[in-house]
Amino acid sequence: MVRLPDIRLKPPVTDESFTSPLRSTRLTAVLGIALGLAFAVCFGTGLLSHLIQHPPAWFWWPSRPVGLYRATQGVHVITGLACVPLLGAKLWSVYPRLFEWPPLRSIAHGLERASIAVLVAASLFQVVSGVLNVARWYDPMPFFFTAGHYWAAWLAIGALLVHIGVQLPVVRSALTRPEPDHTAPGTLSRRGLIGTVAATAGIITLSTAGQTVTPLAPISVLAPRRRGDDPQHVPVNKTSAGAGVRDAIFAGTYLLTVTGPGRMVQLTLGDLQALPQHTAVLPISCVEGWSATGTWTGVRLRDLVELVGADPSHASAYVESLEAQGRYRASTVAAPHTRDPYTLIALRLGGEPLHPDHGYPARLIAPNRPGVLQTKWISRITIRSAS
Repeated sequence: MVRLPDIRLKPPVTDESFTSPLRSTRLTAVLGIALGLAFAVCFGTGLLSHLIQHPPAWFWWPSRPVGLYRATQGVHVITGLACVPLLGAKLWSVYPRLFEWPPLRSIAHGLERASIAVLVAASLFQVVSGVLNVARWYDPMPFFFTAGHYWAAWLAIGALLVHIGVQLPVVRSALTRPEPDHTAPGTLSRRGLIGTVAATAGIITLSTAGQTVTPLAPISVLAPRRRGDDPQHVPVNKTSAGAGVRDAIFAGTYLLTVTGPGRMVQLTLGDLQALPQHTAVLPISCVEGWSATGTWTGVRLRDLVELVGADPSHASAYVESLEAQGRYRASTVAAPHTRDPYTLIALRLGGEPLHPDHGYPARLIAPNRPGVLQTKWISRITIRSAS
């Protein structure tokens, strides 16, 4: 009789593989709370940005205060980048749990580990894709960033809620029960580790804010946006050459077509310049987190609405660009912005004619809207009755 050898699966690593005295349940709980708060704020502000760009029928967004979106999107990017050191520290603190043995002890245990896997994968995806977006490096992402980032955020928030439900008793116990610190004198303590992570998040926050806040610009050494490097001192994401409109804007045949319920008019650049001109100081606020304030001069959109026989108090405007293709070649200006006197078809920036890369001969500029919705190189405006 041949006896088979007694083969038993052994864990790939043992408890001796993780010897750092810094790890503790309390440390993991503190890092988890900080990461959860940062992620919640990031998720909320990101969801708001998505709703502004792709509004459902029930959604309403005001035109004032003019810098509200600038603030919410700045908070979104800052908290997202602050999640980088927080997520790294949190994963380090729970790293030994990835090698629990046996890997599956029950169905409930298996579901818990599956939710953790989804949470870790979605969180890493969000952080990495967000950093790539801020850096404007889209080559590594074979998908539309906005859609991928949005849906992965829902995966992450769902897995996070499951994780909180499972771990809440453990967190409560860890926070109410002190744990001895066995780190050697002169070495990094748990409190020091938390302070280091907090300081790193703070430095990232300040350096990111330097893209918008001028006094902080010298420390923004890694920021993709450097103040003063762009025409008319306002950053540009898409140039006229990149949009394929240079020939059209310099052809000398420019016409802006405005269509309304009462009539249709076609206006040359000279016609637009002959209309009453108004000036507004408004920021361009990008989804990437940077923003810059400009002094814009042009024709009020509400004046063009009245010109074609519509009531600007109850009208929306569909604004189209000379750009033939592109996800953001057109945008809808809802009624709160259409009637706002700060919403302009801008012809000048900083007292000078628009630079081609800023939308010459005419562009939309409206308060409290993302930069991607501030349509450049406008060719047509269609006025619609707002429901």
